[in-house]
Amino acid sequence: MRNAQWKAVSRAALALTGVSALAAGVAMVLAAPAAAGTTLGASAAEQGRYFGAAVAANKLNDSAYTTILNREFNSVTPENEMKIDATEPQQNQFSYGAADQIVNHARTRGMQVRGHTLAWHSQQPGWMQNMSGTALRQAMLNHVTQVATHFRGQVVAWDVVNEAFADGGSGARRDSNLQRTGNDWIEAAFRAARAADPGAKLCYNDYNTDDWTHAKTQAVYTMVRDFKQRGVPIDCVGFQSHFNSGSPYPGNYRTTLSSFAALGVDVQITELDIEGASAATYRSVVQDCLAVARCSGITVWGIRDSDSWRASQTPLLFTSGGAKKPAYDAVLAALNNGSTPPPTTPPPTTPPPTTPPPTTPPPTTPPPGPGGCTATVSVNQWTGGFVATVRVTAGSSAINSWAVTITLPSGATVTNAWNANRSADTGTTRWTNVAYNGRVGAGQSTEFGFQANGTAGGLTPACAAG
Repeated sequence: MRNAQWKAVSRAALALTGVSALAAGVAMVLAAPAAAGTTLGASAAEQGRYFGAAVAANKLNDSAYTTILNREFNSVTPENEMKIDATEPQQNQFSYGAADQIVNHARTRGMQVRGHTLAWHSQQPGWMQNMSGTALRQAMLNHVTQVATHFRGQVVAWDVVNEAFADGGSGARRDSNLQRTGNDWIEAAFRAARAADPGAKLCYNDYNTDDWTHAKTQAVYTMVRDFKQRGVPIDCVGFQSHFNSGSPYPGNYRTTLSSFAALGVDVQITELDIEGASAATYRSVVQDCLAVARCSGITVWGIRDSDSWRASQTPLLFTSGGAKKPAYDAVLAALNNGSTPPPTTPPPTTPPPTTPPPTTPPPTTPPPGPGGCTATVSVNQWTGGFVATVRVTAGSSAINSWAVTITLPSGATVTNAWNANRSADTGTTRWTNVAYNGRVGAGQSTEFGFQANGTAGGLTPACAAG
């Protein structure tokens, strides 16, 4: 993602209105900062880090929104505008308008930009969903090359690959059309990104990787260690850290960060939000980052609660009206208090077990019932649309096929889907397996997803096994 940035930024550099950063050629502009200790970005910079927010282009004309953004943050991540469906809606026809708007807004105000994301199984345009094999591999690599080239010199870091590992205790790769092009697809994406933008730092990004004991965390760790040993160009690992009652902040979070950092990569908290905006938990997360020398920064996934994809959980640092919460004060105090200087030797780490440790499936997934199947849904909502990811879990016996019925809210229309067939685009829709994901082992899961216009509302999937 970024090359020589997000390391210790000197106070002298912060006083400049423009600097040349990254020997590899990434030019950055730093605006005169707010007084240290008064805003999130300025206080983080005093600690040699960034404090950023996910930003939506359609909110940049909201003065209340931009007032907080411009005052508080020194890093920006486009929320949806750099994803595959936004940047290449038709094959080889690229669209950068909304993403360019965010990048220009940020860079003219001295903010860094994180790119999100180049290769992902979700939010693919219809043309990509319908591809497979060598054609898909080449299309993915072309997308990585074209988008990274367009933003070369403007984006200091890229989430090159997003969410490529499955949930649960298997430690396996996620079954997706990209994974089915060959197990080396992640490596191929990183090599293409490095060739397209040698000056950006390249990150792998995922969720539910916060707990060091979880199989998914260990699987990502093993991949990163392998990449470093073989010279695959990976510079950083992103931890989404969406904490809620079903996926709480783990007591070993700092161990996770330090263990990955000891591999020789930066670690970043990329999509932080915390259900109820617990001041104590926000403080702990910041303190954990400050305690790890290579934790280069934190991004919260939105600005005000009303901007959050989980608005009902009130997970951010500002109320919907823009008022600072106690969690804001806790974060600012933690940044200003700094941390004990890290040791000069790498922090101790626990070697990954040779077999994945036993873990409990994420609490957001109900335990499979006897026989049959169950289905759960998670939603990423933004103004005017959403992505729903549906997990189908077999019960005590393997199933050979499945069908999930979902009633969409009035006004919602499916625009594309992956890993399933559908009976309709509106109203009550029946989703059925495709050829490769109908058989699901006892207690195992598979996923499909869809993108739709409108509001998700309360989607309640019902599963029937065949």
